[in-house]
Amino acid sequence: MTRRVLEVRGLAKTFTLHTIDGRTVVSLRGVDLDVAAGEHVALAGPSGAGKSSLLRCVHRTYLPDAGTVTLHREDGPVDLTALPDRALARLRARELGYVSQFLAAPPRTGPLELVAAAARRRGLDRDAATDAAAAALRRLALDEALWDVDCGVLSGGERQRVNLAAATVRPPRLLLLDEPVSALDPANRERALELIASLSGAGVAVLAVFHDADAMRALATRVVRLADGRITEEGTPAQVLGAAA
Repeated sequence: MTRRVLEVRGLAKTFTLHTIDGRTVVSLRGVDLDVAAGEHVALAGPSGAGKSSLLRCVHRTYLPDAGTVTLHREDGPVDLTALPDRALARLRARELGYVSQFLAAPPRTGPLELVAAAARRRGLDRDAATDAAAAALRRLALDEALWDVDCGVLSGGERQRVNLAAATVRPPRLLLLDEPVSALDPANRERALELIASLSGAGVAVLAVFHDADAMRALATRVVRLADGRITEEGTPAQVLGAAA
């Protein structure tokens, strides 16, 4: 039996638009979703459907209004929605990878230092973490001349590759991807997609948002379509997206 890694039940999230007129916008309406080890679940749907909100509630960047997000670990399940902040930070560092479209890096931090720090948080010693970081950056073809340059001066595509390297340097239990290849040129996009595919094949549970249907067809084992904060359809990429043109 395939081991379940992520279990989402009854997830609901609303936002209040204080800067406009105080109206409430509903983003998620009771979402239930499971992701198993080695499974790649891609979230599809129009802008505003709730895809990124779902990812951020799983990561607990957003705290949901209702429902539970459970990570199944070797030592038992953990409800991420109820975890104290410090415990959540420790768990994120070791077992969750999150790649957004943007890189958040401390000032005057270079790519090698940033990725090596992520590897150390996942249990590697300093030397092994540096070696792993170098291998991750090479795999994503980041020029070695940039490894000690402040991440703030990198291009959008370079930052995106650093972000992906940091999230995957010592593969986490669960990888969350929010448009991780949106700024990449075709060659680097293929490198990134190959890396993501290899992680799923190695048993990492992946939950991803791609606006690119071709990427979903290439990577996903299951596509979940959202509309108006609800799951409306799920199945194989061919069932949900149709055949490639």
